[in-house]
Amino acid sequence: MAERLYLYDTTLRDGQQTQGVQFSTPEKMRIAQALDSLGMDYIEGGWPGANPTDSAFFEVAPATRAKLTAFGMTKRSGRSAENDDVLAAVMNAGTGTVCLVGKAHDYHVTHALGIDLPENTENIRASMAHIVAQGREALFDAEHFFDGYRDNPAYALEVCRAALEAGARWIVLCDTNGGAMPADVARVVGEVIAAGIPGDRLGIHCHNDTDQAVACSLAAVMAGARQIQGTLNGLGERCGNANLTSLIPTLLLKEPFASRFETGVSAEALADLTRISRMLDDILNRVPVKQASYVGSSAFAHKAGLHASAILKDPSTYEHIDPALVGNERIIPMSNQAGQSNLRKRLTDAGLSVPPGDPALGRILDLIKLREDEGYSYDTAQASFELLARRELGQMPEFFEVKRYKVTVERRKNKYDRMVSLSEAVVVVKVDGEKLLSVSESLDETGSDRGPVNALYKALAKDLGRYSAILSDMRLVDFKVRITQGGTEAVTRVIIDSEDGKGRRWSTVGVSANIVDASFEALLDAINWKLLRDCAGQGVAAE
Repeated sequence: MAERLYLYDTTLRDGQQTQGVQFSTPEKMRIAQALDSLGMDYIEGGWPGANPTDSAFFEVAPATRAKLTAFGMTKRSGRSAENDDVLAAVMNAGTGTVCLVGKAHDYHVTHALGIDLPENTENIRASMAHIVAQGREALFDAEHFFDGYRDNPAYALEVCRAALEAGARWIVLCDTNGGAMPADVARVVGEVIAAGIPGDRLGIHCHNDTDQAVACSLAAVMAGARQIQGTLNGLGERCGNANLTSLIPTLLLKEPFASRFETGVSAEALADLTRISRMLDDILNRVPVKQASYVGSSAFAHKAGLHASAILKDPSTYEHIDPALVGNERIIPMSNQAGQSNLRKRLTDAGLSVPPGDPALGRILDLIKLREDEGYSYDTAQASFELLARRELGQMPEFFEVKRYKVTVERRKNKYDRMVSLSEAVVVVKVDGEKLLSVSESLDETGSDRGPVNALYKALAKDLGRYSAILSDMRLVDFKVRITQGGTEAVTRVIIDSEDGKGRRWSTVGVSANIVDASFEALLDAINWKLLRDCAGQGVAAE
């Protein structure tokens, strides 16, 4: 029978230690519900009493199948567990599971805490016993365990035994500094088990300072640990924690893990992994890492013509799994390295059927190579590629025509005598034979200027006649600028990433010596791609 592995998520607590990350209470609620749907066994909600947001979360925390866990530290010296107000705040969160961190490295005990070793051991024992006496499940995070075991293995084991004997369900070995090597983690976990702490009571918590947190976590599992702690997208202080979006599919899809172990994550839930990963990035207002394993937008992208040709015959030639298993998709980017195999596959994905040998294929390839020589990049702008191909094939409707546009940027003092900027755009379009003029500023709800590109988008979307309603759920989520040539002949390339209410995300490109003009070109492609996708579904016909 497969052995059970338990997955412990600490995105809401340890992940919040990431520089620049601060979840609101509603955001923590949304993330917790997503984690629960994924199949986590434990969701660590935060440190109640440490900050208002964490305390507020536990007051309104959603009901979950997963065990919601409150985090804190072991009792302080000079008071009992029952009379420690910091520990009391953690207990008052009312969760059935409580995780406390304590020192497992003798150096930290004597230098950071300034107490002797027996006193630290007693603090850990008494804290675990207090949790258990209250009818709660107790976890002990053995902080700096691997460094402590290296310097004083007897003491590192002593604190773990104290927690275990006091009733802790899990003893979690923490590579707090993130410097352990996978082979060392495997060896130490094996020695800990041999010293009398059962593997089915051991967890692993790795940081990613050498980019090996996932490898160290898997090494611990193979050595006998049966709980893995990590975070979505590898969030965490410094270089982050073990990335659950890499660990989970590896455990479910790769040997020897897939046949030897089982988790609470079903195949159906695994297929939602990419969406959940990108949902977190959306909450954080940051661009997803394209090269992220399993869930990155480039994880199954095949640029070279040789690769694409083989992929068409058998995807397994250049893919280690079916991308659909994790909710991702295969991409055949278009670039000046592409051959007709890439082109036909990408056209097929866009719903365009062009037979082999069609002269249009050669024309499209030549046009792509010419335009990339001018500075365009269709490798990273799939939507613009599709529009280019459709125009060459005569399959691109004209929804509207831009007659002219103007953008102004003004810098002035406001009524508070502060210098502020304001962007304003005027766009004239022709829709259904009628000229329409729109004017828009780029101020957001806080009164801050969002820039000239935002003003252009708002002006365009403001009045496109019968098409305006279709654009109501579209928004710009990223804007990238690159200078492709230097000196007086500098060319600016702009990539715009857009998203809509259906969760679709697409990229478009514009190139010009003028950054605003390049931006406008990419923006027009983004809007046309959205209209192309949605007009038929809403019964709206193009001109």
